[in-house]
Amino acid sequence: MEELHRTIRLLYTGRSQGARRFRYGLVVFDALTIAYFIATAALPMTPMMMAVNAGLGVLILLDLAARFWISDNRRRELARIYTLADLVVVASLLLGPLLAENLAFLRVLRGLRLIHAYHLLRDLRRESLFFRRHEDAVLAAVNLFVFIFVITSLVFVLAFDEQAGVAGYIDALYFTVATLTTTGFGDITMTTPGGKLLSVFIMVVGVALFVQLARAIFQPSKVKYDCPECGLNRHEPDAIHCKHCGEPLKIETEGETGM
Repeated sequence: MEELHRTIRLLYTGRSQGARRFRYGLVVFDALTIAYFIATAALPMTPMMMAVNAGLGVLILLDLAARFWISDNRRRELARIYTLADLVVVASLLLGPLLAENLAFLRVLRGLRLIHAYHLLRDLRRESLFFRRHEDAVLAAVNLFVFIFVITSLVFVLAFDEQAGVAGYIDALYFTVATLTTTGFGDITMTTPGGKLLSVFIMVVGVALFVQLARAIFQPSKVKYDCPECGLNRHEPDAIHCKHCGEPLKIETEGETGM
């Protein structure tokens, strides 16, 4: 058992080529499951989809169990937002076939898998220099992406009939983006008090996320690196000394290529 524990820990945290390939495989799996839940959000449930959902639920549960087993602080691991979201998603996937109907709320719960994108970002921060250099812009884009599709799933369940299908989901996405950008075409509107409050929430949060994305794209690019002396954690990509205290820095860089 100790050998298995060591092997799994090395796969998740090691620096070998095999461990890196394993983690890249997890990144691909996470991205594909997120895409799958978005693509199937409005599709009627079939026996094949129920089988695929159950299989994905088992795989996600195994990944969660492995991370929890090798964690040095299991309480902190359990309290992470993406861990809690994945637990809810796993429950919705595994319990779905046991329910008499494919309840609409399960689709919203599966949309929470988008939150796992933040765990994917943590892995990319460790593996990709490009990501570390453009982390603010990528994170802002992910914030906006997650918000749009989680809200779209919620709008689809609240405002559209289950038989609306893909066309209804596209209308829900259209309403979400139109409201988020405060374009206000008015061809699809919420008429209930709850729907109007949801529209206000989409507008307020959406504008803030758009501003955050624009600022991240146009502001000077900096990388995250904690200065060992003063703790400043934002520096220019080519910095060799901390701007605040002058401490030498060893920021990983690809270097310059001469012509």
